[in-house]
Amino acid sequence: MNRENLYPYLRRLAIAFVLSLVGAFLVSEIAFRLQPNNVDRAPQAIELVIPPGTADAVARGEAVPTIPEELVFVLGDVLTVVNQDTVTHELGPLLIPAGTSASMPMDHADNIAVSCSFRPSAYLGLEVKEPTTLKTRLLGLSFAVPPTTLMVFLYSLAARPIAPRRDGDE
Repeated sequence: MNRENLYPYLRRLAIAFVLSLVGAFLVSEIAFRLQPNNVDRAPQAIELVIPPGTADAVARGEAVPTIPEELVFVLGDVLTVVNQDTVTHELGPLLIPAGTSASMPMDHADNIAVSCSFRPSAYLGLEVKEPTTLKTRLLGLSFAVPPTTLMVFLYSLAARPIAPRRDGDE
């Protein structure tokens, strides 16, 4: 097979690559945007306030509406719990006396439930995720594009074969 016969295949492969790159990017971007807990951000300080009357509400078995059942963090976030209640509260390793605050760095990715005195269930879910960076998004594309390109290329050949060139064709 000489170069002139190879050119239509290389052209089709290049088109398949571009289509695959655009398609994989769009699917990846849509999926990323639809994630409920998007972690495409830098680490930050997050404050959780325990409002006055929380201990009484928990004793009655009522959830405090301002305190979520679980929290999602990015690796490097720092959670600060501010206790505005009149009793000492606990969150995992933190003991927070009334009128004070305590902080907990989120220094490793994990999905855990910690003991919690300001939730009726006595637990609070903490999810610490690696931040989604440009590098991780490009890595995802690098895994999706090559097999997609090959698949698009082969299907295109099955759907519309390239006619062999004859002598004298230009």
